[in-house]
Amino acid sequence: MLTVLTIPANAHAAAIACGGGTSTGRVAVNGCISAQRQLHGQAPFKEVTAYVKLRNTGTRAVNVSYEAYWRTSGFDWTKLGSSRTTVGAGMTVGPLEVGTKDRACDGIKVEIRVRAQVGGGSWSGWAPASTKQCQT
Repeated sequence: MLTVLTIPANAHAAAIACGGGTSTGRVAVNGCISAQRQLHGQAPFKEVTAYVKLRNTGTRAVNVSYEAYWRTSGFDWTKLGSSRTTVGAGMTVGPLEVGTKDRACDGIKVEIRVRAQVGGGSWSGWAPASTKQCQT
């Protein structure tokens, strides 16, 4: 099931869809994606952005590193970006932008996957999200 969130960053903000989840320790991880439609001359393309949503179910704040990869069907995964943040006890942060990639509006499915690591521990499994859309 996908959850759609709207980020009121600016007039061009797109809806963000969050996909499957995973966890690492007491932190739940969701991969999220948006695909905002743009134009290069007359050619439409989508600006695909990967996000991560993190929820700490523990009783202490934790430092969390996270990264995102993207691919189109049939191609290899390519790293989009990585960062880190602190998630307070019982708090949810995000969706936090991890990276952006431009792609033609051609109906090809774009997939992203994110994972997280708490305090230098083990990496979580992959949390996926995908889209074929070019939103306006």
